[in-house]
Amino acid sequence: MKLIPVNSLPAVALLAAGLCCANVAQAQNFPNRAVRMLIPFTVGSAADVIARAMEPALRERLGQPLVIDNRAGAGGNIAAELTAKSPPDGYTVFMGTIGTQAINYSLYSKLNYHPLNSFTMIARVGDSPNVLVLNPTVPAKSVKELIALAKAKPGVLNYGTSGAGTSVHLSAELFNSMAGVKTVHVAYKGAAEALTALISGQTDLQFASVSSAIPMIKSGRLRGLGVTSPTRVAAIPDVPTIAEAGLPGYAAVAWYGIVGPAGIPAPIVSVLSKAALDALAQPDVKTRLAASGVEVNPGTPEEFRKLIEAEIPKWAAVVKASGAKAD
Repeated sequence: MKLIPVNSLPAVALLAAGLCCANVAQAQNFPNRAVRMLIPFTVGSAADVIARAMEPALRERLGQPLVIDNRAGAGGNIAAELTAKSPPDGYTVFMGTIGTQAINYSLYSKLNYHPLNSFTMIARVGDSPNVLVLNPTVPAKSVKELIALAKAKPGVLNYGTSGAGTSVHLSAELFNSMAGVKTVHVAYKGAAEALTALISGQTDLQFASVSSAIPMIKSGRLRGLGVTSPTRVAAIPDVPTIAEAGLPGYAAVAWYGIVGPAGIPAPIVSVLSKAALDALAQPDVKTRLAASGVEVNPGTPEEFRKLIEAEIPKWAAVVKASGAKAD
């Protein structure tokens, strides 16, 4: 290791001070234009619903427009990779999901980003369970009846998802594994397409985000059998949990958080994190998200990083046990 001459230490200190001042000045001027938030799924997905619920409050706190940019495909990897390769200036952020930041690392043999190293954590946002829904023509009125039907017809029933590696995909694979059944995966470009296919009878069942399924359940166009969370969801209180409805121990909850490219200066991260956490504390934002089945569960950048670090090995075990692979 090369030692720094004693007489050059003041210069090093001045350089460090200069960089610090530059970062502070950069943060003081941030943001001076619109901030883009990439969403890994289509309009109507849980990630999209969360971003749009937060948008007015974020716009007010940042003093600049928040442009929501839906970039669906490859289980969220398209938007994640685009974010990772963006300049680390704070003007491109991403609504990261349990899929992009935890599951996909094990599900895809090749990723052009790392769920931790390629990103700067900004804020944990909240959690959203999925809900098991059926096309009403499927002759099963409960989780127990669905399991019995799937066992009687292995490989016949199919389920749609918004893409491989998403929480809805792994929710279904976890169900298959725990119930000892085989249902066939059919991937669509986004949540809206998958729901349309289910409603039209192209698929039989789906583990949909609560936010996208609520209107269909309430209108009777889909039959809700159970939510994936350990407790019932306030927005659809008549729908039991899958655990209580016939598959004890089952639980799979999706989570969401805001990240940016690796290397965003700390002062800018602080601005973005404070804006996000302040937005999530607003009663109108909480109410809007609760109506969509999303529970606000905010966290600092450090807390969000710890969650991801814990979730990567957890879901690696689920992927291995299910045998699921996206490529």
